[in-house]
Amino acid sequence: MDDALRIPHLRATADLELRPWSLSAADLELVMEAAADDLIPITTVPASFSREDAARFVERQWQRATDRIGYPMVIVRRRDNTPLGSIGLWLKDIDEGRASLGYWVVRSARGHGVAAHALAAMAIWALEELHIPRLQLYVEPWNRASIRTAERAGFECEGLLRSWQKVGNRRRDMFMYARLATGTLAEADRV
Repeated sequence: MDDALRIPHLRATADLELRPWSLSAADLELVMEAAADDLIPITTVPASFSREDAARFVERQWQRATDRIGYPMVIVRRRDNTPLGSIGLWLKDIDEGRASLGYWVVRSARGHGVAAHALAAMAIWALEELHIPRLQLYVEPWNRASIRTAERAGFECEGLLRSWQKVGNRRRDMFMYARLATGTLAEADRV
């Protein structure tokens, strides 16, 4: 019996889709572009640029679904099937009624609402289809774009977590943002 999580295809907008990772050339190039991006340092994106490292990253995403750790997905522009970023729903605290989200968009796709649309779509799916009562995410205080993304997707800041996460060799403060199952069809869902 296969107990792996089934990664769905979710439509975020008419032109954006969330889908499972693949070993396609486009997905591997996305990982390599992300690896060269200094604004994507706190994720598991490899720091090197080789195709082998990118393939291992994709394989880790598959393993996360197999191990029931979470739902890792690629954000894709549908009209030309171009991968733009990554989003994941992580189930570490699911027994406590909460899950966390993480996302990144490569530099070439920023500034167009891609992350906000993807985050809103993932949140609606998690709250309404998976019936998760609470979603949360963490944003470094300097990351104004990610703060706007979270707020546009209906997440509210609950406070500052001091020295919350290690990034590189330093502990960093993080804002905690949350979205609850109540009021899931809010104005934010029409981003």
